[in-house]
Amino acid sequence: VVLDHGKLQTLRYFLVGSNPAETKYRVLKIDRTEPKDLVIIDDKHVYTQQEVRELLGRLDLGNRTKIGQKGSSGLSRAVSAFGVVGFVRFLEGYYIVLITKRRKMADIGGHAIYKIEDTNMIYIPNDSVRVTHPDEARYLRIFQNVDLSSNFYFSYSYDLSHSLQYNLTVLRMPLETLKTETTQTRQESFDIFEDEGLSTQGGSGVFGICSKPYEKYVWNGKLLDAVKNTVHRDWLLYIIHGFCGQSKLLIYGRPIYVTLIARRSSKFAGTRFLKRGANCEGDVANEVETEQILYDASVMSFSAGSYSSYVQVRGSVPLYWSQDISTMMPKPPITLDQADPFAHVAALHFDQMLQRFGSPIIILNLVKEREKRKHERILSEELVAAVTYLNQFLPPEHAIIYIPWDMAKYTKSKLCNVLDRLNVIAESVVKKTGFFVNRPDSYCSILRPDEKWNELGGYVVSTGRLQTGVLRTNCVDCLDRTNTAQFMVGKCALAYQLYSLGLIDKPNLQFDTDAVRLFEELYEDHGDTLSLQYGGSQLVHRVKTYRKIAPWTQHSKDIMQTLSRYYSNAFSDADRQDSINLFLGVFKPTEGKPHLWELPTDFYLHHKNTLSLSQTRRSYTYWWTTGVLKHLPLPFDEVTCAENRCKLTVKKFHKYEEEIDIHNEFFRPYELSSFDETFCLAMTNSTRDFMPKNVGIDPSPFTVRKPDETGKSVLGNKSNREETVLQRKTAASAPPPPSEEAVSSSSEDDSGTDKEDEGAVSQRSTPVKVTDTGDNTKITEVRNYYSFFCVIFFHLLNLGGLFVQLGQSQHKQDKSSQQFCSKHHLDRVINLIPISSFSQDNIYEVQPPRSDRKSIEIFHAHIQAGRGNMQPLGKDDFLMYREYIRNRYM
Repeated sequence: VVLDHGKLQTLRYFLVGSNPAETKYRVLKIDRTEPKDLVIIDDKHVYTQQEVRELLGRLDLGNRTKIGQKGSSGLSRAVSAFGVVGFVRFLEGYYIVLITKRRKMADIGGHAIYKIEDTNMIYIPNDSVRVTHPDEARYLRIFQNVDLSSNFYFSYSYDLSHSLQYNLTVLRMPLETLKTETTQTRQESFDIFEDEGLSTQGGSGVFGICSKPYEKYVWNGKLLDAVKNTVHRDWLLYIIHGFCGQSKLLIYGRPIYVTLIARRSSKFAGTRFLKRGANCEGDVANEVETEQILYDASVMSFSAGSYSSYVQVRGSVPLYWSQDISTMMPKPPITLDQADPFAHVAALHFDQMLQRFGSPIIILNLVKEREKRKHERILSEELVAAVTYLNQFLPPEHAIIYIPWDMAKYTKSKLCNVLDRLNVIAESVVKKTGFFVNRPDSYCSILRPDEKWNELGGYVVSTGRLQTGVLRTNCVDCLDRTNTAQFMVGKCALAYQLYSLGLIDKPNLQFDTDAVRLFEELYEDHGDTLSLQYGGSQLVHRVKTYRKIAPWTQHSKDIMQTLSRYYSNAFSDADRQDSINLFLGVFKPTEGKPHLWELPTDFYLHHKNTLSLSQTRRSYTYWWTTGVLKHLPLPFDEVTCAENRCKLTVKKFHKYEEEIDIHNEFFRPYELSSFDETFCLAMTNSTRDFMPKNVGIDPSPFTVRKPDETGKSVLGNKSNREETVLQRKTAASAPPPPSEEAVSSSSEDDSGTDKEDEGAVSQRSTPVKVTDTGDNTKITEVRNYYSFFCVIFFHLLNLGGLFVQLGQSQHKQDKSSQQFCSKHHLDRVINLIPISSFSQDNIYEVQPPRSDRKSIEIFHAHIQAGRGNMQPLGKDDFLMYREYIRNRYM
């Protein structure tokens, strides 16, 4: 909460922050009398709710214009927010950027990941001291062109800039190391991995660990530089840019969450034709780290649950190259800007990858190999030369693996299946790198190991497996071909992840299963989002295109996406590039120097060696960082050493302390919540959308379906928001029928709780026709609820199961339906005898139903069959088996 304070409301702002339970508070004081400097005071004190009320009450009372007059308050609320993005200054004073709306997108082990929905920029200096500048408004408009409500994500308690493997590896540091680190940073607290500390020997304390974020994937790092060393780290909220999506995989009722997180690099960031190749520091254009996380949602603790992840990378070819767009050609010619005979820029790039991922580094190059006129082949030839040069200095077991494959050529061929060839490449890649899982191999895989499982690479530890190395995929744009290749590798890795968690008996997944369709839709959303950010349009070629099952209408859509991409590249990319440069702090406005829009190029902003010569020159032969080679194949960033321990902050907690109680954080017993608003129930993408319409078909998500068996069209697009049911109204909780007047079903989420705009249509939902009229959603047609109740009621009776009697409704039922209910097999109802004398709320004593003679005979035959005494098959058995074969396979 930002509070405006002072006589005539001119002196200062107060930032009051709280934990989710609103039991602990911190206060920041921001001075508004400085025209250009940022003056922030943080007392580092943790207030209780009572203490912060008394503090704000005293400030309010002491700064009124007239003592005792409530109308002239000395303290007023300016804005409520969910976090501070940062502070920015152009040519006048500082602005504060606040997150005012958020939406929960994913949940990893009880740690929520939010998407920024809306922000607010507040100018800090008061109008009386403001020194105006004519170009300030233009800089503000350019800065706001970076839409923070478009695919920016944050988490209060999970480090999104690091992979799951890094975050969980840090948690398992040796206890002695943590004890030595605790003495150095004892005075401050934080909220990171809240209940996941390591227990001490024989005590009730736990250790909490906070690691520094990986700067490459943090997009507001420059915005927080002004306050990073001044305020407590609880105020620092790091955001990433890219994509985050989560789907629920239901395996016979067992919830498995599949999460896809894409982190876009903030180094050398920009748009398609304006950012190509690499800069002088080894950062490449369009670099995105994609991580797929799989975990059993029935146990959410990092220490007790089952978690698995796999990471792969896309990025431009690490060379000095560019394309001139002034020719207005659809495919501008590729030019190599600088000669690099010693592969200096490629060495810097692969050195970064060895530190973060370990070895082997596998390059999958998808650019064209054979062309009538040299275009894409220029990049392939230079990349092969660079990799060959660098490999001669590495040990053979840690050499960079280069896989060239002309994907466009194989796509045009009618004899070759592109995805089959990609599947072979994916199998070899996953076997070399392995994947991360935080639990040892299950007993069933040890007892009956699969042949492919024994060939799996990676690094095996006592607590599970670690991924060592990474696949780096690239084409020219790193969009369409790259996304399809990454999907195939991710599909192969997903099979191994499911096998490691004991969910399938073989590490294989086939197309046209519910699980793969769900995963494909997740990857297409991922590809569309990244393509819009870098190329200006959605994907042109999708997985269905390469499977050659896309409908004929898809070709017209591809043409429209191509035209949209061309228009964006030609007319709007330059403005977007200026906005990114200003937002990331690549360009800083300075009085007396050229403005951003006056620069002929931003080449000098991204290549720092053009402005000043480096004093140290890297070796042409020992091109890696000292210490990296020693720990391979493990990544240097995850090794326990003095250099990495400096990046950690450790604090000891009592295990019952509220600050590390993730149970209350996740379930929120301190506030009233609704099942319809619970994220795990309102998750939009689920296998429920792809499950068969008929109940008799096998509900397993790993069964191959025909196109007419799915609950969601294989070739169709996603349903629109107007076509989705806004709330689940099941038989047990459906409301009484509405009156003739329109019923409003929209509500404003003032508390910022997690609420989805779209909800998956439940198979038991009451059919409701919804028309959207502005802010209010009105129900115009509703079917008869009570006939619906009777159908559900008799289904329960026929199944012989328990049921809960619906309470008396305020509205009268139809008499005919009441008589129908009373005369239908009431002798089969299980009698419920209330134990308690209270009729409104009690538990029941249930008598088991009596079995008929035929059921008893079937049960005895089953027992005898288990002992080896088989009964001869009769005519009915043959007819039943023939019907089963016809329904199952024909």
